Amino acid sequence: MFMISAIRINVLFLGACLTAANLFGQSQRPNILLILTDDLGKGDVGFSGGAIRTPNIDAMAKGGMILNRFYANSTVCSPSRASLLAGRYPDMVGVPGVIRQQTQDSWGYLDPAVALMPAYFKKAGYQTGMIGKWHLGLDNPNLPNGKGFDYFKGFLGDMMDDYYHHRRQGVNWMRLNDLEIDPEGHATELFTSWTIEWLNKSKIKSEPFFLFVSYNAPHFPIQPPISNLESVRKRFPDLSGERQRNIALVEHLDEQIGRVFQQMEANKQLENTLILFVSDNGGSLPHAQSNGQLRGGKQDFFEGGIQVPAFVFWKDRIPAGEVNHDVMLHMDMLPTLLDIAGSKIPLGLDGISFRNSWQGKETRRADSTIFWVRREGGGYNGLAYYAARSGRHKIFQNHPQESFQYVDLKSDPFERNPVSALSVAEGKLLMKALMEHIRKSGAIPWQKPGMAPRIK
Repeated sequence: MFMISAIRINVLFLGACLTAANLFGQSQRPNILLILTDDLGKGDVGFSGGAIRTPNIDAMAKGGMILNRFYANSTVCSPSRASLLAGRYPDMVGVPGVIRQQTQDSWGYLDPAVALMPAYFKKAGYQTGMIGKWHLGLDNPNLPNGKGFDYFKGFLGDMMDDYYHHRRQGVNWMRLNDLEIDPEGHATELFTSWTIEWLNKSKIKSEPFFLFVSYNAPHFPIQPPISNLESVRKRFPDLSGERQRNIALVEHLDEQIGRVFQQMEANKQLENTLILFVSDNGGSLPHAQSNGQLRGGKQDFFEGGIQVPAFVFWKDRIPAGEVNHDVMLHMDMLPTLLDIAGSKIPLGLDGISFRNSWQGKETRRADSTIFWVRREGGGYNGLAYYAARSGRHKIFQNHPQESFQYVDLKSDPFERNPVSALSVAEGKLLMKALMEHIRKSGAIPWQKPGMAPRIK
C-alpha cells in the first residue's frame, strides 16, 4: 500500500487551514495536476461516502476541499472530457456522444478550431503533459500533441478490451506522442509509472507544469490484478464475484494514485501544486459499481449518472477539511484553473470560474440554467437525450423516446417521485430554455467532414 505519511498529511491539513483572505496570495504560479478517473461513482470512493477502501485518495481529499455537488457534463465519456478541456458544453464543440473508431458508431467529432486547456497553459509558459486515456480523436488535428500537450503517453481510444493487452477491437491505440508503442503491464500501473517519470523530469525545470493524468480505471472490463482480488475475496467472501472485482479494481487504482502522491511529496512538488481529482461520469450499475444513495448511473440523467466524486487540494491556499456544496461542472474547470494561474479567461466559454467559491466566497451560479446531452446509436437510434437544471428544479429523460420528467431536488434529492415536466410551471420553463440550447447547438457539426458511412 502506497500512502502519504499521516504526519505529512497532518502538516498539510494544518497548513491549509487559512482564512479566505489569505488564499491565492502568492506570486508563484502553481503547478496543476488534473486527475480524471473513468466511471468512478460517488459510492465507490471513501471521501464521498463510499464503502470501498481508498485511503490515499481520501487523505488528499481531506487535506483539501471536497466538491460535493460536482457534475459531469454528460453521462458518458467523450462529451465530459470535451467539456473538461474546452470549457464548453459538449454539443457546442461537436462532441454530443462517444467518439469511436468505427465511423458508423461514432457520435462526435471535436471541432478542430476549439482550443483546449493545455493550449492555454502552454501559452502561459507552462510545461504541458498528458498521461493516459485521451478519447477525443484518433487522428490529426485532434490528437493530444496537436491540441497543446508537449508530451503524451497513453491510449487514444474509447476503452481497452483488456487492461493488460491494451487493444480495442484488435487495434493498438497506445502512443508515445505520435509513435505507436506496445508496453507490457496493467494499464493503471503503466499510467502511474509514466506519470512518475514525467514528474521527476519536470522537477528540474523552472517552468510550472500542467499535467493531465487520465486513468481508464475503473471502466469495464473490471480487471484487477489477482493480488488485489484475492485480498478482497478474503475480506468480503459473501459479495458477488462482480462486486468483488470492482472493489479490487478501485483499491488498486487508489494504490497507484498513492504512488503519484508519494513521489510528489518526495520531489517537494506538493508544496505548490493544485490537485484536482474528478470522475468523468457516474458508476456503471450493470458492472456492480455504486453511486451511493443517488438514483441511477452511467448512461442516464438521474443524479447517479452525472453527480461525481471530486476534490481540490492546494497546500496553504485551499481550506482543508471543508465541503463545498456549490454546483460545478467539468466545463467550469478551464476558467477556474486559468483564473487561479493568473491567466486571462477566454471569451465565449460556457463554464465560469469558481476561484471565489474555492476561497469560501459566494458563487455566481445561483439561478442560471445548465444543460446535459448524450447522443448514441444502437437502441437510441442516433438520437440525443437531455437534462436541464435551474437551482432546485430539474428536467430530464433517460432515453430519447421518453417524455421529460421533472423533479424538485430540494424536496426530492434522490429523485424518487419525478412527475411530468409539462405538469409544473418550472418544468415548462426549463423545456423552453432547453429548446433554445438545442437550437444553438444545432449549428455545430458533430461528424467528421467526408466520413459519413455509405448507405448500402
